[in-house]
Amino acid sequence: MDRVRGNTVVVTGGARGIGFATAKALLIRGALVVIGDRDAGALETAVAELRGAGAVLGYPLDVSDRDCFAQFLDMARAGVGGGIDVLINNAGVMPVGSFTAQPPHAIRSALEVNLYGVLNGCQLVLPEMVARRRGHIVNIASMAGVMAIPGQVVYAASKFGVVGLSVAMADEFASHGVHVTVVLPPFTQTDLIAGTKASGVGRPVRPDRVAAAIVGALDKPRTQVSVPRAARFVGPAVSMLGTRGRRWLNKRVGADTLFLDDIDHAAREFYERRARSALGVVDPRD
Repeated sequence: MDRVRGNTVVVTGGARGIGFATAKALLIRGALVVIGDRDAGALETAVAELRGAGAVLGYPLDVSDRDCFAQFLDMARAGVGGGIDVLINNAGVMPVGSFTAQPPHAIRSALEVNLYGVLNGCQLVLPEMVARRRGHIVNIASMAGVMAIPGQVVYAASKFGVVGLSVAMADEFASHGVHVTVVLPPFTQTDLIAGTKASGVGRPVRPDRVAAAIVGALDKPRTQVSVPRAARFVGPAVSMLGTRGRRWLNKRVGADTLFLDDIDHAAREFYERRARSALGVVDPRD
């Protein structure tokens, strides 16, 4: 049974990075792909680039707005003439730096997109999947969702939430024929890591490598997928360390300053501005 070819797959945050790479990988496998993104200009460009790989549609989407998400899913269903087989909740932002320096609106923005946006998508597609007794939800979290480090207080809070809700949903809906997977990539070569430097904990991977893991999870459903696979042992091992051991390890691999003192703020400013106001659809023609 091919769990990809001919299936309708919705990808949020699909105009860039992991979302774009995943959409491309799915199209190559023969899926019908619908991507959503709050940046209407980037969305239009992405759809044009992806059309050469297969059947793709794109609609503006603010995942934090439940009504907007519902309308987006209705447009996706109308566009493909059927239901949604797979939802990939990929949209997310990564604020970094001192927690006390994070303005309240930036904290709310990150939680609305990273956590509430995932909850929105899950609640909106689950009824049809349960009714059909078939479907798959893939939530993109992060290794920060099992291993928190300084400078990522808000991001870690949101991603720990995504890991928890995904595992709980996987067990709750297994008897209804619905699979739920949470994917934990490390730092990835996207705008999210702008202005940061590589270290023992922060060497990024390519988006297409994460995309391959996501497609692999559709082929062979699992509750939790780490990229690379060996990283699945890292989070549990670190969580077993005591306070002194954890702090020693952070210092040893450079994680204690990676998202605090070692940031190139000038190089990252463009992304931080976007992350601080990641709500609402942005149309450059307005």
